[in-house]
Amino acid sequence: MIRLAAAFAFFVALGSIALAFEPNEVLEDPTLEARARAITQELRCLVCQNESIDASNAPLAKDLRQLVRARLLAGDTDQEAIDYVVARYGTYVLLRPPISPLTYLLWFGPLVVLAIGGAIAWREIVRARGSGAAGGTPRAPESGLTQEEELRLVERRQANREAESTAPHERGAASP
Repeated sequence: MIRLAAAFAFFVALGSIALAFEPNEVLEDPTLEARARAITQELRCLVCQNESIDASNAPLAKDLRQLVRARLLAGDTDQEAIDYVVARYGTYVLLRPPISPLTYLLWFGPLVVLAIGGAIAWREIVRARGSGAAGGTPRAPESGLTQEEELRLVERRQANREAESTAPHERGAASP
């Protein structure tokens, strides 16, 4: 059942792509047609929003494809045709908008959020390791003791081991 649904979805998607570009839109000159296809792949369908007008079958996308082809037939360069569409519909029509003060948030916002998240994570990791303990004395991560207290504890344990190793026979003897 799942395979049947997946196959159906695939063929529906394939059919919608095939219907997006109509044969009567094709220019006779293959060079102009290639330029038109390249331009229409860079322009966003205003109805579908995340699809190029080349792949969209929306009526507005068809009108925009015809507009681009008409501009190319009129002698416009690729950039002039794009600029004409942008002048009518704004930079939103571009699938890859330019970097400008109006789009700084779009381009750099994710990097800022990532940097802030990384700084917060770094601060929490450092805090969890104990390097930011109050009083300026770092704490040992496992025991919660200061380094000075850890050192005294190690010294006492070592002294106890030495005392036990030098007098093993006295441990079992009865005290007077």
